[in-house]
Amino acid sequence: MTSRLMVVLAILLLAGCAAAPEQPTTLRQALFGLAERAAEKLMASPPMPSPAVDQVLLLARPEVDHALGLSDERVLESLTRALLAVSDGPQVLEWRDAMAEGGNDNQWRLESRLAANGPRLALSDRELLPYRLSLELRRTGSDAPDWRGEISGALDATAL
Repeated sequence: MTSRLMVVLAILLLAGCAAAPEQPTTLRQALFGLAERAAEKLMASPPMPSPAVDQVLLLARPEVDHALGLSDERVLESLTRALLAVSDGPQVLEWRDAMAEGGNDNQWRLESRLAANGPRLALSDRELLPYRLSLELRRTGSDAPDWRGEISGALDATAL
């Protein structure tokens, strides 16, 4: 009877592990929340057609202020994931210099800058890092942006 109970418990434990969704880390949650806001703002922008399924969005490597303690790779990954999660959203590719020539009417380049927007804010239980995310959307081959947007907020320093 004891061995049967152990087998049943082991099966239940494995089933529970298999059914539980993977919980992202705090950093991933903080960055993904910021990236989701950026994706929503971008998809609501006037030059981006709706639905954007026939559009190609080329993401340039973001410029990230090192005072925030984030790498540009993490910010790029979060932006990519958030944009790919948009329902009826565009195709998303990482920008390469070779893509600068030519381009179709459906290709857009998104440039982003994440900068510290003030000193750390000390709370009783954590520190917050104020930030400003600047976004510029332009047609490939164009120097002038077709759209600009900014998002300001604060990241929890303990999540970084």
